[in-house]
Amino acid sequence: MQNVSHRLRRAESGLIVVDIQERLLPAIAEKERVVQNAVRLAQGAAILHVPIFATEQYRKGLGATVPEVAQAIPAFAPIEKLAFSACGADGFVAALREKKVTQPILCGIEAHVCVLLTALDLLGRGLQVSVVADAVCSRRAANLEIGLAQARQAGAVITATETVVFQLLGGADNDAFRELSKLLR
Repeated sequence: MQNVSHRLRRAESGLIVVDIQERLLPAIAEKERVVQNAVRLAQGAAILHVPIFATEQYRKGLGATVPEVAQAIPAFAPIEKLAFSACGADGFVAALREKKVTQPILCGIEAHVCVLLTALDLLGRGLQVSVVADAVCSRRAANLEIGLAQARQAGAVITATETVVFQLLGGADNDAFRELSKLLR
């Protein structure tokens, strides 16, 4: 078995915010937690200059990305998709390649559908996928657990918002530490 480090490296990481949309969010369990942690991840990624990608599933029917998430993403330009996996959206895989992302970090909704299928497709492309458990959710708690379990079984690292931000930061000996510490309080 190949010894692969699953530690996130800023230069290889990219945050993918999956489908946190206006008409889908009201049905989601623990929606406040998901939005709050997605915003923290986006703000942390922006501070650390980690690329951020956002997707919207069938915008005409499900609405736009919720304002607080969209505002946390610099130069917000969501990728619209009809496929459940973000990898099925025109330009998505090319955008990851362009930014040299080999360690995608996923957050969003729903954990057992669009987040999971994106994770599976990215794993199938040989990428080291992390799914941020406290920044994903589904309409039902059981579906959240199923989605996280299946992602883990397929090889994704299941992690937490603070873990991601501090891994990307790397240490307390730089200017971003104070700013990120405030963000996570």
